[in-house]
Amino acid sequence: MQTNVGISVEIRNLKKSFNKGKIKALNGITLNFTEGMLHGIIGPAGAGKTTLLRIILTLMEKDEGNIQYYSDGQAINFKTIMPNAAYMPEQQSLYADLSIEEHLKFFASMYGLDHNTYIERTQNLLTMTKLEKFLNRPAGKLSGGMYKKLGLMCALLRSPKIMFLDEPTNGVDPISRREFWDILNNATKNNITILMTTAYMDEAERCEQVHLLEDGYVLGSGEPRELLSSESVENFDEFFIKRAAYQVRHKVYE
Repeated sequence: MQTNVGISVEIRNLKKSFNKGKIKALNGITLNFTEGMLHGIIGPAGAGKTTLLRIILTLMEKDEGNIQYYSDGQAINFKTIMPNAAYMPEQQSLYADLSIEEHLKFFASMYGLDHNTYIERTQNLLTMTKLEKFLNRPAGKLSGGMYKKLGLMCALLRSPKIMFLDEPTNGVDPISRREFWDILNNATKNNITILMTTAYMDEAERCEQVHLLEDGYVLGSGEPRELLSSESVENFDEFFIKRAAYQVRHKVYE
């Protein structure tokens, strides 16, 4: 894969409510997603992770706030990004009766890849995912880990500049999770910006930058080890407990 011009995203005071304002999903979030880095959007269920990702993708309208996208340092709109963006939703999105090879050919056709580019990229991706021996297996008969890796392959096939991954390792076995992370780390070497949501606290330390959400608020944002050091804790489970307790005591949310 060739090196891409980087894409970054800046979010300012983003707000989103549901049920006529009774449920506040995002409460004035401000975040920076630097280009060419693996960003983990970390938090428990109900933290606002998926809502944030969908608003950035323009799949959902925001109530307030501003989102600005940049390419090579120049401000651009999302329509300019779309041809170079890849999205993996949390729910199953592949075709159960199509094989791995059929999926790759389908997405190659959709992306308009020529034959030589298709061969080169699929060979690289199959080697990375270790799915070479399963080309004829239907997606509906893949294990959870293999299914998620196939989805990631289909996303990477277009050689995107930015990727949006919603809970991609949810329900995946430990070995496949490790392999999945190896693929993601390899992608950032090609200057691909990755925004990934997860509720797994142990995955936070695998990210280059983490953005920690709780009840629609940002508890912390930055390099993982620096954040842990700032709170004098060993892991992100402890970080969440300590920061949440601080927020309640000092009514920071208000």
